[in-house]
Amino acid sequence: MAALLTILKFAIVIVLASSLVEALVLSVRHGWRRYDWRAASVSVVDYLVREYPLRWLLPLVFWSDAMNWFWRHRLWTLPMNHWSAWLACFVGQEFCYYWYHRAAHRTRWFWCTHAIHHSPNQLNLSAAYRFGWTGRLTGSLLFFMLAPLVGMPPQIVMVLLSLNLLYQFWLHATWIPRLGPLEWILNTPSAHRVHHASNIEYLDGNYGGVLIVFDRLFGTYIAERRDVPCRYGLVRPMTTYNLLTIEFDHWRALWRDLLAARSIGEAWGYVAKPPGWRPDNTGETTEDLRRRADPHAFGAERQ
Repeated sequence: MAALLTILKFAIVIVLASSLVEALVLSVRHGWRRYDWRAASVSVVDYLVREYPLRWLLPLVFWSDAMNWFWRHRLWTLPMNHWSAWLACFVGQEFCYYWYHRAAHRTRWFWCTHAIHHSPNQLNLSAAYRFGWTGRLTGSLLFFMLAPLVGMPPQIVMVLLSLNLLYQFWLHATWIPRLGPLEWILNTPSAHRVHHASNIEYLDGNYGGVLIVFDRLFGTYIAERRDVPCRYGLVRPMTTYNLLTIEFDHWRALWRDLLAARSIGEAWGYVAKPPGWRPDNTGETTEDLRRRADPHAFGAERQ
């Protein structure tokens, strides 16, 4: 455990250095103006603010205490001195992450934070650490409470979650090709390109962290197609580099909708239903967009 924590402490140096090297190589190869240096700068500032002042202002004490409560009332205890318990913790954390990530795309409350990660219009390594500042407030750790309840130590779950996110760093490289048989088991750059694409064909798929098996089990896996190049960013592209707009625009839009809601049911729909939902069925959810694009091809939409 101590070794894993040491790795995580030094990982950010490697992450930032690697994204800079990629930026320099891509700029030399494709031209300095084609690489979005301003977007990369936004990602760096997003990270620095989130990890330093906000880490102290918005600690994880409440959620950590909640996880410890479930741990104290656990149904059983895994023997962490055996490899099988570590494997169970890894798979359990991946399962929880899959459902968190799926909810982050399918529930507007969580999307208001997660949309910031998808806001860059270029996919590169710098986009990997743009997460937004409000994640600690939305309750995303609720999805991981099942793990300590079934005997997985909270500290180990959190370390594995950190390693999960660290693994995903390299998935944001667009220059890595498909990886053959590994595509069946692991989340790969190809699968993650699809996840970041705003093409109608690619929306709401590939939610896995390290593994892609839960996407295959639950019907959310979408393969990258050679005839459909990925178009990155949001369905409605974020064209500004104003950091405060990027961080809070989705929250501001949610607030406007809540003020305009005519009932508690409508207000709840704006919060809990997919991004783009409207009570009069004129919204821009994934299902709405697909139905309008081709009602025959997308008649049986995935829920």
